[in-house]
Amino acid sequence: MTTENKIQKKQKPHYSGHRQRLRERFIVGGPDAMQDYELLELLLFMAVPRRDVKPMAKDLLSKFGSLPELMSAPHSAISQVDGISENTATAIKTVFAISARMMKQELMQKPVLNNWTRLMDYCHMTMAHETKEHFRILFLNKKNTLIADEVQGSGTVDHTPAYPREIMKRALELGATALILMHNHPSGDSTPSQADIDMTNMIIDSAKPFDITIHDHIVIARGGHTSFRNEGLI
Repeated sequence: MTTENKIQKKQKPHYSGHRQRLRERFIVGGPDAMQDYELLELLLFMAVPRRDVKPMAKDLLSKFGSLPELMSAPHSAISQVDGISENTATAIKTVFAISARMMKQELMQKPVLNNWTRLMDYCHMTMAHETKEHFRILFLNKKNTLIADEVQGSGTVDHTPAYPREIMKRALELGATALILMHNHPSGDSTPSQADIDMTNMIIDSAKPFDITIHDHIVIARGGHTSFRNEGLI
């Protein structure tokens, strides 16, 4: 080995070979052949080109608990982790945004009641790991096709306001004839509270004069979801 080759070998970062091996494993075996932290490493390779990112990937998963919780965490929370720059946090949030956008586009302009499992997957992805309650409404037309998906309000860790008059106004603006109500429980328990039940009944009563149907109210949580219709609450 020449002196020049020895210098090049000495200067080559120890993690460069690891990066190439990890990429090859992903290409050959696909994502199922990799652990969560390794998939995160692949993403961090692009955001952090000159650093060993394995410890960073493991630290992120340790702090947030899982990939879904990391991806749905606020940008500010991710960027506060030691060693994570604004650009790296943006890269992580961009992947989440693209995934959510893809799932939403697959649902739009399709009969929601025939795509219930996919709808629940989408709602779990976007709502289950939120740290505050969000009230979401799916607006449907006469064919039960999804024409709009909107977050109507955000609140605290255990409450979010919902205003029946504003909901009906928006439904009429969109020409919606049916709604599916959704909100999340950051506690992890999807059991509806009495306040949830009362609010739902108020919205149902407000919708009757306009012949707008409330198909369901779904409570999303990390541990699963609860359907008001399945529970006999609607």
